[in-house]
Amino acid sequence: MTIDLQKPATIMRGIGSYVPSQVVDNVALSKKVDTSDEWIRSRTGIKQRRIATEKESTSDLAFNAAQNALKNAGLKANDIDLVIVATITPDMAFPSTACLIQHRLGIPKVACFDIEAACSGFLYALDIADGMLSSGRFNCALIVGAEKLSSIMDWEDRTTCVLFGDGAGAAVLAKTGKGPKLIGFKSGADGSNPTLLHQPAGGSLEPASLKSLENRGHFLKMNGREIFKSAVRVMGAAARDLIAENGLTEKDIDHVIPHQANARIVESLSQRLEIPLEKFFCNLDKYGNTSAASIPIAFDEATRASIFKKGQLGLFVAFGAGLTWSAVLVCF
Repeated sequence: MTIDLQKPATIMRGIGSYVPSQVVDNVALSKKVDTSDEWIRSRTGIKQRRIATEKESTSDLAFNAAQNALKNAGLKANDIDLVIVATITPDMAFPSTACLIQHRLGIPKVACFDIEAACSGFLYALDIADGMLSSGRFNCALIVGAEKLSSIMDWEDRTTCVLFGDGAGAAVLAKTGKGPKLIGFKSGADGSNPTLLHQPAGGSLEPASLKSLENRGHFLKMNGREIFKSAVRVMGAAARDLIAENGLTEKDIDHVIPHQANARIVESLSQRLEIPLEKFFCNLDKYGNTSAASIPIAFDEATRASIFKKGQLGLFVAFGAGLTWSAVLVCF
C-alpha cells in the first residue's frame, strides 16, 4: 500500500438514511403483476422493497435522511454551506430538491443544487463536493441521494417494476473532524446509447401529452440484458483504474459497497475484480434498487452494524443510466 493516509482529505462526518415504512414483498407484488417470489429471487436476489405512499415525495425521504446524517455528524443545519441532492425523481422539474430540503432543514442561504447521474448520482455528488470543499470556498456539505422510483414504475411491466424501491441516504462532509476519509475518485460516462435505460417522455423532447400517456412513455424503460453486461464491465474498469492510480491492488480492499441493483451483477463484479464476495456488503434483498439512494443506505446500514475497522480501505462503485459510472476509495 503506497497511499498517503496523512494527506488532508475530505471527512465523512456523518451518514444517515431513511426508507418508507411500507414493505412490499415479492408475494404481495405477484398479486399485482404476472410474476412470483421464486422468479424474482432467482434472477435478482430481491425479496422485498420499500414503497412510499402517495403523500410521500422524494424531498420527504431526503429530508429525513438528511436529519439523520446531521444528527450522526453532531452538527446543526447552520453548519452547512453546500447542499447537493442526487436524484432522477425530483418532486418537480424545478426548483431543485436541494432547495426544498434546505428550506425544511433551516439551512442558511447557501449553494444548493441537484445532479442527475442516476444510480451513480451519490458517488458523483461526493466527487463534486470533495472538489468544492478542496477549493477552500466551502467548509461543510450535505450530500443526499434520494429516489421515489415507484412514481415512474410501470406496474404492468414485470421486467422492471420488481427491481426498484424507494429511499434516501445522506452524508455530511467536512474538511476537519473524525470519520471516514475520501481518498480517491473515478467518474465517467458513455452517452452513446441513452435508450438502454431511460424515461422517454416528460422532457423537452417529448413533452407530456395524451399520446405520451397512452404510450406509457412516462415510465422507466430498460434493456436489462445489455445493462447487465455494461454494468459489470464499467464498474470493473472504474474500480481497477482507481485502485491502480492510488498505488493499491485489489487485495488491499477490505470492504466493497456496490450499487445495489442485482445479486448476479455483484457476483460477476466480484469475479471480475478477484475480490472475494464476502467482502461485499449487500442489502438489496431488503430494499431492491433505490438508484442514487442505494450506496448511502447500504453504507449507513453497514456503519450501524460496525463492520468497518479503523484504517481499513473501502471501495464504493456504481453504474447508472447514461451510461454513468463512478468509484470512490474510502479509508475508515
